[in-house]
Amino acid sequence: MNKVLVSACLIGENVRYNGRVKQYDSRMLSDWKLRGRLVPFCPEVAGGLPVPRPCSEILCYDGSAVLNGHARIMNIKGKDVTQYFLTGAQKALEFARSRKIKLAVMKDGSPSCGSTYIYDGSFSGIEKPGKGVTTVLLQENNIRVFSEREIPKAVEYLKTLEI
Repeated sequence: MNKVLVSACLIGENVRYNGRVKQYDSRMLSDWKLRGRLVPFCPEVAGGLPVPRPCSEILCYDGSAVLNGHARIMNIKGKDVTQYFLTGAQKALEFARSRKIKLAVMKDGSPSCGSTYIYDGSFSGIEKPGKGVTTVLLQENNIRVFSEREIPKAVEYLKTLEI
């Protein structure tokens, strides 16, 4: 059975930056969890950030620019937290590879896990198209990443892996 890497926050683990549990309500995620298919992971916690922690955003660019050393991730207090995100992304990749994972469902909007949008770096709630650091690194290594709103697409992709 193919396993699915999932942002730990989506299945109710207390890893979000604000310390609140915000489980994503999905029948498919619940089903996958019951079947033992889900493998939860939080790159930010794995990278060494605490819970709770100040919110962080990628300044100006996206996760690809961070991985290439052309952008930084700052928290709302003005501290550069880029290294935590890079470490967490690398650990997520190692974790997925060690389990032969080819598919991930990650929390959109996150500077780590966003796959269709992230925030613009102004800490004003403005969304912009872009990907988080972990998502970019996973995709560069042939692991397909879907947001929580794309679970039906993830289901279809999983079927192709099991043919």
